[in-house]
Amino acid sequence: MDYKMLFSLIGGLGLFIFGMKLMSDGLQKVAGDKLKKLLEILTNNRIMGILVGTVVTSIIQSSSATTVMVIGFVNAGLMTLTQAAGVIMGANIGTTMTAQLIAFKLTTIAPVIVGIGVAMNLFGKKKRTKQYGEILLGFGILFMGMQTMEVAMKPLVAVKEFQDLILTLGKHPLLGVVVGMGMTAVVQSSSATIGILMAIASTGAIDINVTLPILFGDNIGTCATALLASISANKTAKKAALLHLTFNIIGTVVFMILLVPVKELIGLIAQATGTVGDVQRDIANAHTLFNLTNTIIQTPFIAFLVAFVNKLIPGTDDVEVMSLKYLDERIIETPAIAVGQTVKEVVRMGNVASENIKIAMDSFFNENENMVNVVYEKEDLINFLEREITSYLVKLSQKPLSEEQSEIVTSLFHTVNDIERIGDHAENLAEYAMYRIDSKLKFSDTAIEQLKTMSQKVYQSSVSSIKALDTGDVENAMSVIVAENDIDTMEKNFRKEHIDRLNQGVCTPASGTVFLDIISNLERIADHANNIAQAVTNRV
Repeated sequence: MDYKMLFSLIGGLGLFIFGMKLMSDGLQKVAGDKLKKLLEILTNNRIMGILVGTVVTSIIQSSSATTVMVIGFVNAGLMTLTQAAGVIMGANIGTTMTAQLIAFKLTTIAPVIVGIGVAMNLFGKKKRTKQYGEILLGFGILFMGMQTMEVAMKPLVAVKEFQDLILTLGKHPLLGVVVGMGMTAVVQSSSATIGILMAIASTGAIDINVTLPILFGDNIGTCATALLASISANKTAKKAALLHLTFNIIGTVVFMILLVPVKELIGLIAQATGTVGDVQRDIANAHTLFNLTNTIIQTPFIAFLVAFVNKLIPGTDDVEVMSLKYLDERIIETPAIAVGQTVKEVVRMGNVASENIKIAMDSFFNENENMVNVVYEKEDLINFLEREITSYLVKLSQKPLSEEQSEIVTSLFHTVNDIERIGDHAENLAEYAMYRIDSKLKFSDTAIEQLKTMSQKVYQSSVSSIKALDTGDVENAMSVIVAENDIDTMEKNFRKEHIDRLNQGVCTPASGTVFLDIISNLERIADHANNIAQAVTNRV
């Protein structure tokens, strides 16, 4: 292979992968939150899981991406291994869509499609028009990349070394499986590898006898991405990656045993569809047949597959408190889902901060040092979540987001900061509780009653603001905004009344200072809760 041919192949493959990515991003933007809703309706019903996996992968255009995303969900505890098995099987079916599209041979009109896509993207006034333009642009570039690869491969027919390799692969099918595995593991995309196969097939250099084993090997090689992604994940996520590999190895073994009948069946399909002699269409049909049949055969045995990987990787994960529950780096490639998961993680952080307000004030009223220590532990978790969520939001903001998603991400930056400040004020309250215990401070019944009234109102305000963030409920958000004015008034009145008590000698100066500091911190918590509620009302 000379350099010109190699450079053309690399360039064509680059265009192909870039086009596929562009089309995928456009489809995801158009689909929006539908992807998230699809995964939220997922149940233990294996058929539903397969359908969801098929649809999501048809949109994302990559079984590897879907599987990596599934590993992310499993790692975050949002999906069981049984649910993951169904989605992974469906992902294998969904990825065959790319090969079927390529087989339509739209290379001649690809430049026109690119032109239309560019025009829609540049001159379209509506956001949806631009998104459809992006899909068409990616679609056209994909076929232009395919055409470049086909042109680059034409001289291969006359290369003796290549002819010898094809003869060898024809005689040793297992070698073809190894070649397919290696190619896909390197390129990290079975669709790209099959694209190369179809480009070679267009030159007449190979037939279905040579391509079938390579194609089967592709399905094993595509597991490399998921296996790499699971290295830093928990045990359950590693099991999901291993399940993907096991599923495809079993399918390859079955199809290699039935290689001759499979070739005959592909021939019958070609006759029935009037595509005899079209090797590209044969490859696309074989790819679909492999993944569809493999899923049908293995679906009844999902429980056995799960038991098998549990045997290979025994034990469960020890869930650590200091960890993210809903976020995973692998999900970030699907922004529509990642944004929803980030909201869940922020809500989790908010609930911890709200709980800390109550524990801190209870520690003050009950003079309980153990409860003070609980506040400090939870504050460490809040600080950890603030750092991790902010880092995740920065990465998410660099992904292709819709206008609505971008607004949510921007809003969450501020909300995370507000929650972190609520946590800081709760920690301050715990320190006042500790100071009361150490100094044996006494407070009048009136002072304690006022602190209870105000702290309960502030705690409820914080809880309602996080609930509004979680559900998007404007009514909840408005109740927080109204309460903030009441709390401001309460703080001013209580401050004035307490100063009167100090002047009358009812309270000591040390107790008076703590009282004033506590109501000041409570008032500031209400301000931050109000900010969160305002962000919800502005967004909705």
